[in-house]
Amino acid sequence: MELSPGEGSSPSPMPKPSAPSDPPDHSPAAHTTSDPGSGGQPAGPGAAGEALALLTSFGRRLLVLVPVYLAGAVGLSVGFVLFGLALYLGWRRVRDEKERSLRAARQLLDDEERLTAKTLYMSHRELPAWVSFPDVEKAEWLNKIVAQVWPFLGQYMEKLLAETVAPAIRGSNPHLQTFTFTRVELGEKPLRIIGVKVHPGQRKEQILLDLNISYVGDVQIDVEVKKYFCKAGVKGMQIHGILRVILEPLIGDLPIVGAVSMFFIRRPTLDINWTGMTNLLDIPGLSSLSDTVIMDSIAAFLVLPNRLLVPLVPDLHDVAQLRSPLPRGIIRIHLLAARGLSSKDKYVKGLIEGKSDPYALVRLGTQTFCSRVIDEELNPQWGETYEVMVHEVPGQEIEVEVFDKDPDKDDFLGRMKLDVGKVLQAGVLDDWFPLQGGQGQVHLRLEWLSLLPDAEKLEQVLQWNRGVSSQPEPPSAAILVVYLDRAQDLPLKKGNKEPNPMVQLSIQDVTQESKSVYSTSCPVWEAAFRFFLQDPRSQELDVQVKDDSRALTLGALTLPLARLLTAPELTLDQWFQLSSSGPNSRLYMKLVMRILFLDSSELCFPAVPGTLGAWDLDNESPQTGSSVDIPPRVCHTTPNSHFGTENVLRIHVLEAQDLIAKDRFLGGLVKGKSDPYVKLKLAGRSFRSRVIREDLNPRWNEVFEVIVTSVPGQELEIEVLDKDLDKDDFLGRCKVSLTTVLNSGFLDKWLTLEDVLSGRLHLRLERLTPRPTAAELEEVLQVNSLIQTQKSAELASALLSVYLERAEDLPLRKGTKPPSPYATLTVGDTSHKTKTISQTSAPVWDESVSFLIRKPHTESLELQVRGEGTGILGSLSLPLSELLVADQLCLDRWFALNNGQGQVLLRAQLGILVSQHSGVEAHSHSSSSLSEGPELWGGLPHITSSAPELRQRLTHSDSPPEAPVGPLGQVRLAVWYYNEERKLVSIVHGCRALRQNGRDPPDPYVSLLLLPDKNRGTKRKTSQKKRTLNPEFDERFEWELPLDEAHRRKLDVSVKSNSSFMSRERELLGKVQVDLAETDLSQDAAQWYDLMEDKDKGSS
Repeated sequence: MELSPGEGSSPSPMPKPSAPSDPPDHSPAAHTTSDPGSGGQPAGPGAAGEALALLTSFGRRLLVLVPVYLAGAVGLSVGFVLFGLALYLGWRRVRDEKERSLRAARQLLDDEERLTAKTLYMSHRELPAWVSFPDVEKAEWLNKIVAQVWPFLGQYMEKLLAETVAPAIRGSNPHLQTFTFTRVELGEKPLRIIGVKVHPGQRKEQILLDLNISYVGDVQIDVEVKKYFCKAGVKGMQIHGILRVILEPLIGDLPIVGAVSMFFIRRPTLDINWTGMTNLLDIPGLSSLSDTVIMDSIAAFLVLPNRLLVPLVPDLHDVAQLRSPLPRGIIRIHLLAARGLSSKDKYVKGLIEGKSDPYALVRLGTQTFCSRVIDEELNPQWGETYEVMVHEVPGQEIEVEVFDKDPDKDDFLGRMKLDVGKVLQAGVLDDWFPLQGGQGQVHLRLEWLSLLPDAEKLEQVLQWNRGVSSQPEPPSAAILVVYLDRAQDLPLKKGNKEPNPMVQLSIQDVTQESKSVYSTSCPVWEAAFRFFLQDPRSQELDVQVKDDSRALTLGALTLPLARLLTAPELTLDQWFQLSSSGPNSRLYMKLVMRILFLDSSELCFPAVPGTLGAWDLDNESPQTGSSVDIPPRVCHTTPNSHFGTENVLRIHVLEAQDLIAKDRFLGGLVKGKSDPYVKLKLAGRSFRSRVIREDLNPRWNEVFEVIVTSVPGQELEIEVLDKDLDKDDFLGRCKVSLTTVLNSGFLDKWLTLEDVLSGRLHLRLERLTPRPTAAELEEVLQVNSLIQTQKSAELASALLSVYLERAEDLPLRKGTKPPSPYATLTVGDTSHKTKTISQTSAPVWDESVSFLIRKPHTESLELQVRGEGTGILGSLSLPLSELLVADQLCLDRWFALNNGQGQVLLRAQLGILVSQHSGVEAHSHSSSSLSEGPELWGGLPHITSSAPELRQRLTHSDSPPEAPVGPLGQVRLAVWYYNEERKLVSIVHGCRALRQNGRDPPDPYVSLLLLPDKNRGTKRKTSQKKRTLNPEFDERFEWELPLDEAHRRKLDVSVKSNSSFMSRERELLGKVQVDLAETDLSQDAAQWYDLMEDKDKGSS
């Protein structure tokens, strides 16, 4: 057997078992064809190749130093080099993560196909008859068809992009005249359909399918702009989502189906791997931004309410209606309140537990609303109303997420989801819904409003809406859908250039825009726009046709919506002549109005007292059906529970002692004294005492009053200063916790001044709680006159709280247009201005304000309603003497404005300020505590928390955990499977009662691992909390894996702590294993798990 030169020349023989370790490029063919006599001749080309590779590698490394050299040559600092290096490393990390994600997704797809083929193959036998499938069915036959068609679809896409898309791009901009697609390949990985769900029983003329699609492909599309030597492209893409396919209308002729409509019910998830110049989009910060922009573009034509329509027959009737059908209905969402929320705020580094500042996000599809933030409240009451359009039933969901507002990152408090089909079925849903992923409940009232083409119902709806409490916007009476089709003969731009027309459609302050159509005077838009209408009798549709620069107007149209009320089916489908345009310029539109009607048989009022909104009626519940025919009129206001609970803090600045001397004379040779005065800051207000000349032990004896609330964390800030001609000198400061004063009711104390060598200040602080009785007013006025000092302002004897809810029937501007009203409330020299409500004659302000009252017998509340730019719409003067003779010193009703038109709904309540430390103590109310204050108002119509409810909440918050805690403590987790994104999700909320092994508390964190894998790929861990036995994390973690695979896993949860600062050892505080096979992964409810010792841990 002939040996190769390599073997013959080896210095020592190698045993045969080492042969597999030889380099793979030394093939047997290469050995057998070598000539022994040639010696080293064959090595020549190999040596040259190695040298060339070495030079290439050296050149690449040398090229890295070129930016450093250029930066030094230009004179730039090393910071630019470091910034560029950091930018490159970030880009590289994003690129690697995307490539790794694509590889993992492809591997998962291949494993799924192989596992399916292995487990479901039954030796060519048919499945038995008793095997049934769920409503979501696998369609492997469809995937096989797609795989067979995929290469031909790639050829079609290449032809479409080259012959249709590329010319359109080149014509849209002169800079893109050399734009071309250089490569279009859809790759070998076809689109997969994970499941198909058919919705039966919808409508007979349509077939409705939901396709769960997943595409993890090696698509490659490259583009080039030769003029600028610019290349870009896409190499690899992931997209996952539920695609709804509607086959309608069904016709009695081939091909049976008239058209196919496609759209995503919710936004699909997208991940793109960029190449060429678009590599820059993988820079951190730009990566998420670019994906968001692309998803917005996809949503513009493929996510509800937009859809892609493919007609299958010519001359299809009413294509616009199929492309943008009317909504199925409107849901009016009353976000009323929440209760039992978890507390997230901490004070003094977590030593003092606060409450939360909750707000809610309400979503339906792409429609999102955010409520206002309620500070320091675990049982918030929002009382807000939103209206959303429902396009598909079933499929769309109402989602409410509650968060705690924080300066840095908002904490998650829980979420709830509800299919809109349940609202359609019930008509009206009024219930408390539990929050998943947190604790507590949220109170929603959901009303399904049908769309009726009946103008006779409008007056009933408008009358009903006047009695509905709705904020921040008034309730709608109708919707308008505008189908913008095309325009003809628009005027040319300067130089006889074709315009790039777009359309702006406006109703009051809501404006929507169409896309731009380039280089044509006869554009075709085929777009739909939707508007909510409060009163279509007085509103107008304003249409502006403009060039895409928005500077040139090509035509205009103003259409009173009252014209639609007299049209058949409330519909206009015609050409409209444009004004300020060419003589033949016109616009084709179809306008459809529908009245929002709440079926009278579906109206029900909650039997539980205390529900917010317009549902608290004084009278008995109306009979069925009467609520729409004769809508109930709201007789009383509905303020939140904080209204009328303010107190007044009386601050008595008495004297100071041992202040430091700051004045100097004769260049500092002669030491003087100081000219002290006091500055006070509390609740956003500032007060200042008079200056005492040349005195280090001044006596001010001044009284100040400020309205305060019971919000925790407030402090009275006090500074003592020396008055000088230029800059006042600092003599000391001190602080007093407002909570201490509110709890004790009185504080008389000498306070040591801080940040100075000497000095102290004498203050007397008293909390005055308003009382709803006028019996003590005369005595209060006498006492105030006795304790009032010569330098102080007149002391307050009462507190006036005013809640202004709404107005109605305000006069219109110029007789036709509604005003933009706001209100001013004035008592003496103090005024308050409300927000301005845009263009309505029935504004809802929902604002409260309080005033200090000196002499209730002579003062009055002055209210003026003004229109923005239109002057006074009405006024009201309410003497406070009327409140003194009213029941509970409160008036709560409609007040007519004195201009003869319009009325306002407000509550005005007076509380007498009785001092407990000034001699007025003989009355029966003198022993009342602060907690009794709100109960004195219990006879009024508005709702406050009862004493049993308060006791129950306090008991709950202070009580130990319901279940006994184990010796190692507990960890709180939520684990569920997110089907839409095919992810296992876990939220680590926190731990409690952890074990302390040493002198100091541990620095805990939580480590998660998916068993049986123990590699770093499935490992997750939370941040570390310092020195605590009850850490809170609220951190979310995700793993991408199929649901069946998740059921085979166990979640290993370990609570650990760093042993020491210099050591890498981790002390195990406890662990628990959650068997996912025994866990309901469809629910995202959190629960506590007892921590156990590590059974596998050795003696170490």
